Amino acid sequence: MTTKVEVFVDYVCPFCFLVEDAIEELRRRRDVEIEIRPFELRPDPVPTLKPEDDYLPRVWNASVYPMARRMGVDIKLPTISPQPRSDKAFMVLQLAAEHGLGEAYSDAMFRAFFQQDRNIGEDEVIIDVAVSVGLERADVVAALASEDRRRRQDEDQEFAVKTVGVSAVPSFRVNGRLVPGVLDAEHLTRLVDESVAREA
Repeated sequence: MTTKVEVFVDYVCPFCFLVEDAIEELRRRRDVEIEIRPFELRPDPVPTLKPEDDYLPRVWNASVYPMARRMGVDIKLPTISPQPRSDKAFMVLQLAAEHGLGEAYSDAMFRAFFQQDRNIGEDEVIIDVAVSVGLERADVVAALASEDRRRRQDEDQEFAVKTVGVSAVPSFRVNGRLVPGVLDAEHLTRLVDESVAREA
């Protein structure tokens, strides 16, 4: 029986990028359907962070870089200031998911920001990333201009906050159970096994 695993992420959250290998390992171990769900940590009008301020370098040096070294993940603090918002990239995630490319698109978006130091809040960067995973440029341009997709993104954010109770990313929801944090493959596997046992 396939188990649905919802993964709530923000494309400017390095910890969301760091759990990608664990999600891939979970896919190898169990029959799961992964759904990437949006959650903006700082939605408009909340100011986004600046890498030249003290907070981001402190968090990266204390937590992100040590964790990335242990996992063998190439990652660096992006220089874009202030950090971009994720809402437009999430509007195109809707399109990617409709084509079965949600995970590939999300991976490419994380890599664009955390490995290539690209401004993923800019339309042309979003378009380039989306096209690189197989989406049609005209469809991506239309998605970025779509008021319907903008409305759906607002609804997705409200769903994450008010219905699911997401307050931090990454967060995983399996069969109604929400678990936040940088979970390894073992922990994710236990979550799925416990969900299957409850269903049985």
